[in-house]
Amino acid sequence: MPPRTPAAPVTLDAVELRILHMPLVSPFTTSFGTETVREVIVVRAETSDGVGWGEVVTQAEPFYSSEYTQGAWDVLTRFLAPALLERRAVAPEEVAGILAPVVGHRMAKAGLELAVIDAALRADGRSFGQYLGAEKDRVPSGVSVGIQRDPAALVDTVGGYLDEGYVRIKIKIKPGRDIDDTAAVRAAFGGIPLQVDANSAYTLADADTLQGLDAFDLLLIEQPLQEDDIVDHATLARRLTTPVCLDESIVSDKAAADALQLGAAAIINIKAGRVGGYLEALAIHDRCRAAGVPVWCGGMLETGIGRAANAALAALPGFLLPGDISASARFYDRDIVTAPAVLEDGHVRVPTDPGLGVEIDETALDAFTVHRERITR
Repeated sequence: MPPRTPAAPVTLDAVELRILHMPLVSPFTTSFGTETVREVIVVRAETSDGVGWGEVVTQAEPFYSSEYTQGAWDVLTRFLAPALLERRAVAPEEVAGILAPVVGHRMAKAGLELAVIDAALRADGRSFGQYLGAEKDRVPSGVSVGIQRDPAALVDTVGGYLDEGYVRIKIKIKPGRDIDDTAAVRAAFGGIPLQVDANSAYTLADADTLQGLDAFDLLLIEQPLQEDDIVDHATLARRLTTPVCLDESIVSDKAAADALQLGAAAIINIKAGRVGGYLEALAIHDRCRAAGVPVWCGGMLETGIGRAANAALAALPGFLLPGDISASARFYDRDIVTAPAVLEDGHVRVPTDPGLGVEIDETALDAFTVHRERITR
């Protein structure tokens, strides 16, 4: 799906890749493990008109997704970046097609595409929000809360985020840490907007347990079953009154179309990295909006680069639920942009300067860099 107004091509001279290790302010625990340091790849596209920045949202290990940092690094350096550099003059809307011969590796492709978009829009003097068709200047901010030591600790943590002003709470769940945790949060805070995220931790055999969550008036249950269990998600959705939202299963516009046709999802979480880029995310948004299906923007513990891009995406009219676009301080004491996202009255502002609308803190970038490579033609 093309953007509302396409961008002019840029002349790509080089691509610089960096692996960063960024300490988290506190451990982040989900059904697939605990992170204390965010490992992320930052992409710098060097063009004749300036530079652009992107972010590859893989994790160090292939537990959330089959993609992981070292695999993304390999495909970026050996295949994806050389393919773009060979073309030299590249419009952002052409990136996906150029990279299509490489099967999969959507997160790597998304980071490279974003860097090209940022460079092109900086040259055009347009913001990313304008490019996508954003209709809001700020977006409501939800927060994702990892699995805590026990329900009491979870209640304390959630209370802190509510005090900070977050307008929606999402708690991570897994077998054995679901009903009691959800009940504790609902009992402590009444009718707050609350949803749960299973990160594929259950099977259809757990349907009775998941039905137990219907008692808590949740906004949604996110990705209860495995990524490829679209049919089972449809079966489960018919047994629950809580709306089923798909995350890991939505890897493309085609996957979204299939899920909607089968009745596997009443709501869709759009993550640009997971679907191969922000233009594919735009296509999913447009499809869901036409079908009357609400979407929201999920998070991958992004740096200020991805956080700015997500804010612009979430400002599109079909994003009807608060996303995981929290303040940078939710995860990092120090970000790699000069003006990190902050929470203002429960919202995060959509950047309006050209490109992604953020500038890189080169000192912080260098401090977190553990490996770098510059690729030329």
